[in-house]
Amino acid sequence: MTTRPVRVLAAAALLLGAAACSSSGGDPLAAPTTSASGPGPASGGGSGKTVVVGSANFPENVLLASIYSQALKAKGVSVQEKFNIGSREVLYGQLQSGNLTVLPEYNGALLGYLDPKTTAAGTQAVDAALLQKLPAGLTILDPAAAEDKDSLTVTQESAAKLGLKSIADLNGKAADLVIGGPPEFKSRREAQFKDVYGLTFKEWKPTGETTANALKDNAVQVGNVFTTDPRLVQLKLVALDDPKNVFSVQNIVPLVNRAGIDATATAALNAVSAKLDTAGLTALMTRVSVDKEDPSAVAADWLKTNGLS
Repeated sequence: MTTRPVRVLAAAALLLGAAACSSSGGDPLAAPTTSASGPGPASGGGSGKTVVVGSANFPENVLLASIYSQALKAKGVSVQEKFNIGSREVLYGQLQSGNLTVLPEYNGALLGYLDPKTTAAGTQAVDAALLQKLPAGLTILDPAAAEDKDSLTVTQESAAKLGLKSIADLNGKAADLVIGGPPEFKSRREAQFKDVYGLTFKEWKPTGETTANALKDNAVQVGNVFTTDPRLVQLKLVALDDPKNVFSVQNIVPLVNRAGIDATATAALNAVSAKLDTAGLTALMTRVSVDKEDPSAVAADWLKTNGLS
């Protein structure tokens, strides 16, 4: 969820790699070909446009995108799904270009991407700052109470052995520890940890979705694990406190291309935000990550339970 500068060649490589990741088995960035009402550019939501819902390439974001997609379809909106595309560095440009219409985002991480020096704290302040930083063609809709924060996480054994309760406690110890996280985690956070907490780690490993397991196996000693990841409890991991707020609030929020949505689509997405809380999202992620249920089926159950389907 955290993000930052990527060279053109790296972005191009991500775009090429994304072609293998589409939920439909094709290029996730290809032009829309299907909709809620079948093949072709069927009209929906009163605008006559197909709303293209995209997602990043990790399970929670795919789940959220499926919730958005199905909520829109329930209101008669024509929808094209382009899931598992890649990181924010790719997704943001696709939304700006109009190739995507809607993305599930995390307000604090998105603000950090647009303004790495931001000091905004709290949902209202972060959202206000976002609205100032976003270009005219993009905006955010209502934030959900649901929050999924980045964390620096260790095992219970490491916490006890090294006396770790907060990220600040890693000072003087980080140089002997290997840290893991998404492939982009180093470029996004290395300078911040050094500047804010004075931390320089021994090595950075791109552990991606296996970070929690890599911690348990001691392949890394510190890891970037999201706070709604059910493996925090399952594997008895400890998310360290962040007293200097390197990781800001991370409310789930729809990021949209203004030209691609109308009042019907806006209302459908805001209705999702009104119902989605952190406990509920964690329970959904247990079904997806631990029980290995299909995200689209889990999304459908949640929408039905909350009267949105």
